[in-house]
Amino acid sequence: MSSLLDPGQTAIPTETPGWQASLELGLAERGGRTVLAHKRQFGPLTVQRPFYPEGGPCHIYLLHPPGGVVGGDRLDVAVDVGEGAHTLFTTPGATKFYRSAGPCAQLTQRLSVAAGGVLEWFPQENILFPGANLRLNTQVELTADARFLGWEVHSLGRPAVGERFESGCADLRLSLRRAGVPLLLERLWIGDGVGLDGPTGLRGHPVTGTLLATGAAAPDLAAVRTQAVPPTDLLWGATLVGDLLIARCLAIGTEPVNRLFTLLWGILRPRLLGRPACPPRIWCT
Repeated sequence: MSSLLDPGQTAIPTETPGWQASLELGLAERGGRTVLAHKRQFGPLTVQRPFYPEGGPCHIYLLHPPGGVVGGDRLDVAVDVGEGAHTLFTTPGATKFYRSAGPCAQLTQRLSVAAGGVLEWFPQENILFPGANLRLNTQVELTADARFLGWEVHSLGRPAVGERFESGCADLRLSLRRAGVPLLLERLWIGDGVGLDGPTGLRGHPVTGTLLATGAAAPDLAAVRTQAVPPTDLLWGATLVGDLLIARCLAIGTEPVNRLFTLLWGILRPRLLGRPACPPRIWCT
């Protein structure tokens, strides 16, 4: 199996400030079950053993033992889902990006899905403390008939305690390509509060979320729009671009977004993947 990490990526200079960590995972289908066939890690990034609550697909929990990310940290995650494999990724809790004294924290996630493979990517929310300096880049690469269903949720500041992201910088990028052709190229940049308000910004909502589902069609979009009864304390909408269903929302807290996206997943998973939603046990703890 070829490496998804850049050559020499694990050779981190010792003088580099902050945690330097990389995690490379390869999933393969074997005898009707998806297994973790390849794992390479450096630094404080790892996974728990795969769980099989629904038979063949495996559920994997990504772990960052330090519990938070600070300026100067560099984390790289690479996931390779092989032909016919089906895996669901989540995290035990929110990822916290703390105030930085200046250096930028970087989180790069490269997700690759081969022919007939399925990747469900459901990390819990990212919480950016005021003063954080973050560059986050999530790249999804699909072959022609691979499937992806996933989301990203960002809390800019800590609305539960009245903290706004009025200082710091967030450069948040999300891309989805199929056979090298871009289906979605997205970037959200917030610097020292710029973009948090106004009709072309986040309209005063500190929490933003995006859900993506490939292989969708007009009846799937109609089902989302008619069957979903979302929480009242958020703004949301869904659209279809080719066969990519995109749902977006703005909220004053993370809980309404989590409820909405879990609801949408429950509608879309049976329609797109032929399986009922099977929430990871960790979500209930």
